[in-house]
Amino acid sequence: MSTLFINGSPNKRGNTAQLADALMEGRPYDTLDLVDYKIYAYGQHFDDDQLDEVLAAMDGADTVVIGSPVYWHNLSGAVRNLLDRLYGAIDHGRFRGKRLALLFQGAAPAPWMIEAGEYSIKKFCELYGLAYVGMATTRREAEKLGGSL
Repeated sequence: MSTLFINGSPNKRGNTAQLADALMEGRPYDTLDLVDYKIYAYGQHFDDDQLDEVLAAMDGADTVVIGSPVYWHNLSGAVRNLLDRLYGAIDHGRFRGKRLALLFQGAAPAPWMIEAGEYSIKKFCELYGLAYVGMATTRREAEKLGGSL
């Protein structure tokens, strides 16, 4: 089984990536750092947009792990932009049979912030057919969740 970690942090080796390392300890996985891709805002159309490359990577994975720091009380702008762009651009159920986990961390987020981010990801999973396997906000939670992947 192949696993793709989509890193929504601008810090490629920061806390979000470290959670991915804990989640996937001992297993191979590919990383896609959203900061390296031009994914324009919903409604914009430019020739150098790289959304199709991100979609191809997601299509090729059995499990997708989305990682995001808590920014402005919710998912990072890079992750939010990806979710926004996929709306209407792909068929409902496109990722049926795939699994998705969320890594969502911050310095001291309030519980409602974590709940808001998880709610968005759960709705994304419902819309596109992914089986949501859970969320980790700490290293301990990531290690535990990793045992179920």
